Amino acid sequence: MITQDQLTAMLTTLEADRVEKTISKTDADKFGEAICSFSNDMPGNLSPGYLLVGVNDNGTLNGTNVDDQLLQTLLSYRTDGRIVPPPAMTVAKFTYPEGDVAVVEVKPSSVPPVRYKGKVCVRVGPRKGTANEAEERVLSAKRSTFARTFDTQPCFGTTLEDLSTDIFKSTYLPTAIDEATLLENGRDPVEQLASLKFYDLKEDCPTNAGILLFGKNPRFYMPGAFVQYVRFSGEDEISDFEYEHRFDGDLTTQLKVMNEFIKSQIVKKVQHKLGEHYEATYPQSAIQELLYNAVIHRDYQSNAPIKFYEFSNRIEIINPGGLFGDARPENFPNKNDYRNPTLAEAAKNLGFINSFNVGVKRAQAALKKNGNPDPIFIIDQLTSFGVIIFKKGV
Repeated sequence: MITQDQLTAMLTTLEADRVEKTISKTDADKFGEAICSFSNDMPGNLSPGYLLVGVNDNGTLNGTNVDDQLLQTLLSYRTDGRIVPPPAMTVAKFTYPEGDVAVVEVKPSSVPPVRYKGKVCVRVGPRKGTANEAEERVLSAKRSTFARTFDTQPCFGTTLEDLSTDIFKSTYLPTAIDEATLLENGRDPVEQLASLKFYDLKEDCPTNAGILLFGKNPRFYMPGAFVQYVRFSGEDEISDFEYEHRFDGDLTTQLKVMNEFIKSQIVKKVQHKLGEHYEATYPQSAIQELLYNAVIHRDYQSNAPIKFYEFSNRIEIINPGGLFGDARPENFPNKNDYRNPTLAEAAKNLGFINSFNVGVKRAQAALKKNGNPDPIFIIDQLTSFGVIIFKKGV
């Protein structure tokens, strides 16, 4: 974050690529569009952009009182899913005799294009608005240069024929792009896929995320890309198993199948006190959050599947790939990072997660509310991550 001296110098500059000034404390779209634009960094500044709340266009302060509520409102753009992928940003308050200034510092994204409510917002000098086709292509090319995550890398050996473009067009596009843009969109499938990080234009092939989400046979290229469910009759793996199922195929479809499976097969209701009411052995939302967490965060370069094992007294979910990036045992679950940010973005667009960085906390809260014991997280392994969810009453 900048210092107060740096902010003072910035107040006197005219609005440019990296600075947005406003006196409004409630203009949600202006905040979101500015943060999105700075994330996209269309001019290629490779430096943070700044949203300054409480500042007139001429740089004078208007006596704004920056309270905790405003800071929390600004911080919410980082996690609530209005901006995807989630922006890298920090928020701070600076106090002057003439009033307070809330500063939002936004770093350029390594996986553009970034969207706010389905729109790719950009700013070049005084121009602010939605990216045109040529600008989106530039942002996609920047992603190919700077991308470091597995899901945004090209899946070599694949072609457009390896994707189900029907699933992409009918199921995913309406969730990711705002309606007005869709109506005027005349681009071919490759350009549409590339703008959403599912196709690498430079290598002329789908990305790993494209194959995982829309591939006709993802396991041909990533053998471990499936979830193995087993229901055991006892409390360990040597006991007899009652049922086994493999969730494989494109994730756009399989996430829906998993959701229905959890509702019908996992969340069993038991009668309580002579028919007064029914209680769930596991809360549906907690199992969903933790299973989707495994799907999003797993290491797809591993040939091992996600293990989704149900025992008589507990459920265990274990995925290849330990804590990633800034997430470490000492700060889990308060600090999160994404091994596969494009998959996380897709899961949010498809409605399988409600917000970013809070899935584990939401699951913990749901388990507590339902009366289940606290889950145990296995977070000290380099090559795997696990969670043990205990049955209610155990």
